[in-house]
Amino acid sequence: MAVTFYRSAVGKKAVMATTGILLWAFVLGHMIGNLKLFAGAEGFNHYAEWLRLVGLPLLPPSGLLWAVRLTLIVAVVLHVHAAWALTLQNRRARPRGYRERRPVAAGYAARTMRWSGAALLAFVVYHLLHFTTGDAHPDFVAGDVYHNVTVAFSSGWIVALYVAAMVLLGLHLFHGLWSMFQSLGWNHPRYNPWRRVFAATFAVLVAAGFVVVPILILAGLAAGS
Repeated sequence: MAVTFYRSAVGKKAVMATTGILLWAFVLGHMIGNLKLFAGAEGFNHYAEWLRLVGLPLLPPSGLLWAVRLTLIVAVVLHVHAAWALTLQNRRARPRGYRERRPVAAGYAARTMRWSGAALLAFVVYHLLHFTTGDAHPDFVAGDVYHNVTVAFSSGWIVALYVAAMVLLGLHLFHGLWSMFQSLGWNHPRYNPWRRVFAATFAVLVAAGFVVVPILILAGLAAGS
C-alpha cells in the first residue's frame, strides 16, 4: 500500500515534504551549533565532543550521532529520488509541441530547484570530506574541530565556495519550505502570504547564520582567530 501511494505524484510530494522537514530541522540545528564557534576553541571543541558522547550510557560513543547520520542519508536518498521521479513524471505528462514554458507564480528559486539540489548534494560530499574525514583538508587534526574550521576558512577561495553554497541553500530552502506547506495540504489564500514570509525569513536567517562563520574567520574577527 505504501509503495502504491509513493508511485503517485501526491505520494512523491508527501515524501519530499516529510523528508524536507527532517533535513530542515537538521540544517537549523547545524547552523545553531556552528555559531558556538564564537565561544572560542574550548567551547566549540566541547560542543563537538558532546555530540559524540550524547546518548551515553544507553548508546555507545557516537551511537546517536551515527543514528542521526543514517536517518539523514535515508532522508536525502528518498528526497532526491522523489524529486527525480517527479521530474520524469512531469516530463512524460507534458504534451508534445509545448513550445514555451511559462512558470506561473514561480521565481528564480523555484526554477533552479533541481540544479541547486544537485549542487548542494555535491557540496555535502565535499563538506564531509573536508570536516568529517579530513581527506580534503590541508591540515586536519582529529578531535580539534575548532582548529580544522579556522584553518579551512583562512583560505579565501574556500570561504567563497561555502558562501556560494549557502546562497544556493537559501534559495532551495525558500522554495522548499513554500512548497512543503502546499504538499501537506496547508494551503489557503488567507495565510499563504505568511507562508512566503516564513519561508523567506527562515531561508535568509539560516543562510546568514552559516555564512557569518567563514566570513568572520577570514576577517580575523572570530574568537581566537
